Amino acid sequence: MEKIRTHKDLNMFRLSFKIAMNLYNLPKDFPTEVNFSLTNQTRRSSRLISANKSEAFRKRKYPKAFISKLSNAEGECAETQIWLDFPLSCNYININDNNDCDNSYDHNIAMLVIMAQHPENWSL
Repeated sequence: MEKIRTHKDLNMFRLSFKIAMNLYNLPKDFPTEVNFSLTNQTRRSSRLISANKSEAFRKRKYPKAFISKLSNAEGECAETQIWLDFPLSCNYININDNNDCDNSYDHNIAMLVIMAQHPENWSL
């Protein structure tokens, strides 16, 4: 197993970063009148997942701070899922794209919960 030196070495970070980048392409067909309101919030919350994971990695020697940042990332996953339900309900995205994103965020949440339940595995 490779040594983890930075947050970028974590599979869970790479996964959330990849999903966030994929979301940049999703709203290209949204109507212009909703483009900012839906697009901005969805992109912001998806980026914050990776940001919170990187902060958690740097705070791992402090278990409570580590868990707090993981919890923030978990919340951002759930928020992004909700923001993606709005364009689905408006028929701006299809059910397959929504389900793919939803499943990816559920997977992210599961990884975050496991990490938060066992912070000792990540401490310095």
